[in-house]
Amino acid sequence: MKLKVKDMDIATGGTLIAILHQSDAQKLDLHHEDRIKIRFRNKSASAVMDIAETKKAVKPGCIGLFEEVLDKLNVKHDNTFEIYLGEEPRSVGYIRKKLDGGRLSKEEIEQIIKDILNNNLSAIEITYFISAVYTKGFDIEETINLTKEMVEHGETLKLDKRVVVDKHSSGGVPGNRTTMIIVPIIAAAGLTIPKTSSRAISSPAGTADTMEVLAPVSLPVSKMKRVVNKTNACIVWGGAMNLAAADDKMIKIRHPLSLDPRGMLLASIMAKKQAVNSTHVLVDLPVGKSTKFKTITEAKSLKKDFIRVGRRLGMKVDVILTDGKQPIGNGIGPALEARDVLYVLRNDPRAPQDLKEKSLMMAAKMMQMTGHKNCKERARTILESGKAYEKMKEIIKEQGGNPKINPDSIKVGEFTYMVKAEKAGKIISVDNKIIAKVARVAGAPRDRGAGLYLHKHIGDCVEKGTPLMTIYSESEQKLKYAKEVLKMFDGIEIN
Repeated sequence: MKLKVKDMDIATGGTLIAILHQSDAQKLDLHHEDRIKIRFRNKSASAVMDIAETKKAVKPGCIGLFEEVLDKLNVKHDNTFEIYLGEEPRSVGYIRKKLDGGRLSKEEIEQIIKDILNNNLSAIEITYFISAVYTKGFDIEETINLTKEMVEHGETLKLDKRVVVDKHSSGGVPGNRTTMIIVPIIAAAGLTIPKTSSRAISSPAGTADTMEVLAPVSLPVSKMKRVVNKTNACIVWGGAMNLAAADDKMIKIRHPLSLDPRGMLLASIMAKKQAVNSTHVLVDLPVGKSTKFKTITEAKSLKKDFIRVGRRLGMKVDVILTDGKQPIGNGIGPALEARDVLYVLRNDPRAPQDLKEKSLMMAAKMMQMTGHKNCKERARTILESGKAYEKMKEIIKEQGGNPKINPDSIKVGEFTYMVKAEKAGKIISVDNKIIAKVARVAGAPRDRGAGLYLHKHIGDCVEKGTPLMTIYSESEQKLKYAKEVLKMFDGIEIN
């Protein structure tokens, strides 16, 4: 059937979508989610089909194409071409096999990754793949193969370095910006640490969001390499560089239900480490009721798998279990967290000591993994002597930021609300999820200056009227919403 193109001026962000009027779909006996093959000149594409029920969206004799299809075929509005019945991708059969409890071969996993990257699988089909791994599991070989295929089909950073160190935190703890302190300490110690970090999905800020307050983070691999060669380090957004790109597509689909199948979780983290040629990796697993790992037993089990997978990939991996029962640091939100980081690096009296000490502990462990001696003392000396701060300024400059930035010049939200203790007592809990929710409703991370500042933590004694936290927002209306959230949920418990 020959059809005229209608540019729908809509992008899916991945899946190839085409729309037929219901009369044309009936002629070809096509239904929602069927595949059609589209050929234009010497190019072809397989698209998932939707059906228009009125002429307002797509008229009979026309085919509505989303941006991804238009770009792939290089077709324009009113071009004409033929469509054919399409076959389902081979990987759909492999996904079905996994749903039935089968074990996937290296070749089958490779095909799934290729089809995800080529947008040949719909969101529903990728969801079934994730669900299959979640319910049926991946053995160690499948996990290794998934890791390797994600690296193979993405960009990699090749450095002429024998030792490359890296770290990862499983998240769930607001304000846990250890990366931005560890990286300059490690780089100042003479080690190479090309750090790719994530943006926030459900948190008030990711490391990339916070670093972006100080310098650009969306760098191509070539620029990233230049920064690392000049400074021994970088702190960039991994999503900008196509590292393990198939994993990024799966993360978007895993997020709504918080599905983290163990095999996928391991492959996701280790693929990004292998993509930058890491040789030594420290993994931080915070344990607490609002983190990914609720119990020490669960975290210890994953620790063994991290070490096994790392060994098979030629990496030395160490895993630490840390306290995830409350936020780390005082600031929650990009600008407020950036201030905390600079306070620590500048040895400012306002520096949050919990953030400083956790960063020093992790930096020392990373140095120890590479054979350094007196690591605790050396890490502290590098930080407190100002060498780490000087290194951070180098990194900021090379990434295109202002190395002279002062923490007090970082703009925070102009609309504020101070939460005070309603009674005297001791703080027995600070709920990570509620704190994160309040900060996000206030506007973080989209509004960099939004978030909140914690004046007190678990174990602190307070009098009635003592400031507990200050909420910051760039919008009076958003501040109002944040206050309403606090009325429904009490984020800080006093006993």
